[in-house]
Parts: sequence; structure tokens; C-alpha cells
Amino acid sequence: MPFKTTTNSKIKDRKRAVAPRAAKSPIPGAKSKSAGKVAAAHKAAAKPKPGSKPKPDNKSNAVKSKPSLKNVVIDALADMKALEVKVLDVRGLTDIADTMVIASGTSDRHVRSVAQRVVERTKEAGFRPHGVEGQQDSDWVLIDLNEMIVHVMLPRVREFYGLEKLWDMTATKRAARA
Repeated sequence: MPFKTTTNSKIKDRKRAVAPRAAKSPIPGAKSKSAGKVAAAHKAAAKPKPGSKPKPDNKSNAVKSKPSLKNVVIDALADMKALEVKVLDVRGLTDIADTMVIASGTSDRHVRSVAQRVVERTKEAGFRPHGVEGQQDSDWVLIDLNEMIVHVMLPRVREFYGLEKLWDMTATKRAARA
């Protein structure tokens, strides 16, 4: 069938030439031979091959929620076996952060590694650290994550500065102090 030169008829003729219709079965409800072959090919493709990994279901992975910053930090600290992790809510006490996390390490190398893991995990989760201080000496490493500040310190440094006593103000202590 030759194509006509007019624009509209040309498009119509191409559609007919490119997509021929499958032969219909003379019996209503019965499938034609070619339709049966196509269905068999789809079934074979859907079956997993032995030793292959199953494909994830797109519906279950459609909405992945972003983990909270607090969960990411606590998981990173637990992963590196940080000691005496304490999470303090400092919303009413300061404007610099909403949450303060204080943790200890067993040595200066452990403190540095814990802080580095926290930075890595937060970056992977999409939270960019504003700054990191104290990695050279590693007695006390401070990680500023905008809404959260993480302190990783040696036990002797933690005891000397007593950040828990300074920032852990319950409602009754706040009322008594005011």
C-alpha cells in the first residue's frame, strides 16, 4: 500500500502499516494460536530462573521515607559501639540546636572513628554537616548538624566539662531556676 503525500493521510496509513491486527478466533471467548504463544512467553518470563534473585515489588518500594536525623545518628553511634549515649532536648534552652547528643569513646582513635562514622552516615542519609571540630586531637569531637549537635568525647573530658549537667534541664529544674 503506497503512502499518500498529504500529512494527515500519511500518518494514518503508517499506523495501519506498522501495527497489523492479530487474527481473531472464530469462537467467542477462545484465544487464537498467536495469543496463546504470547501468553506462554509472558508466563515464562515471569517465572524466576533457578539461582536468580527475586525482583523487588515496585508497589512496596514506591514510597521510601527518609529516616530521621536522630535515628541516623543513634544508629551510627550504636554501630561503632559508642559508650553512654545520651540524647538531650535543648529546644527551650538555646536557639543553636533542637537536640544535643553526647557520647563517649574508649580512646582518641575510637572517638575519631565514631565521629567519622556519624558524618558518613548522615551524609548518606542526605543530611549535610555544617561543621566538624576537634578531629586533630580527638579528645572531644563536635559535629554540627544544624538542628542537632553531636559531642563524642573521652570519658575524662566528658566528666570534666559535665555537659549533661549543663544542658539536661527538666521542666521542674527550669521552673526552679527561673
